[in-house]
Amino acid sequence: MLQSTPFVIETHHLCKSYGDVQSLRDVNLTVPRHSIFGFLGPNGAGKTTLMKTLLNLIRPTAGTGTIFGYDIVTESVRIRERVGYLPQQPRFIDQMTARENLHFAARFFFSGPEAKLRARCDEMLELVGLEDKANRPIKGFSGGEKQRLGIALAQVNYPDLLILDEPASALDPLGRQAVLDVMARLRKYTTIFYSTHILDDVQRASDTVAILNRGQLMACGPIEQIMKGGEGVVYSMAIKGNLPVLDTRLKEIPWVTHTSVTQQNGTSVWQVSVSDEGAAEKDLLRTVLADPGVTVAEFSRKKYELEEVFMNIVKGAGNVC
Repeated sequence: MLQSTPFVIETHHLCKSYGDVQSLRDVNLTVPRHSIFGFLGPNGAGKTTLMKTLLNLIRPTAGTGTIFGYDIVTESVRIRERVGYLPQQPRFIDQMTARENLHFAARFFFSGPEAKLRARCDEMLELVGLEDKANRPIKGFSGGEKQRLGIALAQVNYPDLLILDEPASALDPLGRQAVLDVMARLRKYTTIFYSTHILDDVQRASDTVAILNRGQLMACGPIEQIMKGGEGVVYSMAIKGNLPVLDTRLKEIPWVTHTSVTQQNGTSVWQVSVSDEGAAEKDLLRTVLADPGVTVAEFSRKKYELEEVFMNIVKGAGNVC
């Protein structure tokens, strides 16, 4: 029976080994409903292995997993009825048109009137922006057009979950943006769980992120949380003047958790970590300026790029979730 849960995917200590090689190591993952969940990792991290394990295309060595509350091994048929899957390298019948390919795939899921099946195919072609190319043979399609058609094929059965393996990895910037736009439009209908190593795409499209490295889950959570880099809220200040007094004053503030100082061209650059974002936003600059011997040249909240956070985590600076 379907369990009531806010998560579409849950894994518990999931492992997959090939002899002495551990492709997945103790993976504990939760994917919220109606999220666009970006699954990050360098090449060979185990992303495709995890997806195939979730779909029961390969069996886990240890641990368990559920999708919609159904066990990924013993109830995989029920799961597949509600999942759309786009492999990393989708295959099509090149001599057939986009509409014919879609119609062929849709017949595996629809047993109703032919008119309803055709209407669903037309709906999917419009959704991915291929309605004007519907009657062209696939062999003349660009890489981006094939990826968008692949998403249409994965979506044709009204899935509650889309699993997309590197949907934009081989595309140029325009093709990648087209795929991201399609994913954004699909969000209101389904949960999207996709793997990639393109960090910019994740930062633009995802609301939840997980980072896998060498089969181990290194970080997971809302992208805003991941983007903080494990440091929390940090303010950066370029200051001239009475530094010893300022240092003492900052250390007396209960919500200031850490400070560090570097020198740049006669100016002291302070990094101030805080535990109370609201209090810092209201009072940190006032506290610094209260000292007449201090001049503030720059003051800003530190912004992180996902690439910086990703590299820190993969190199071992991040926390394992």
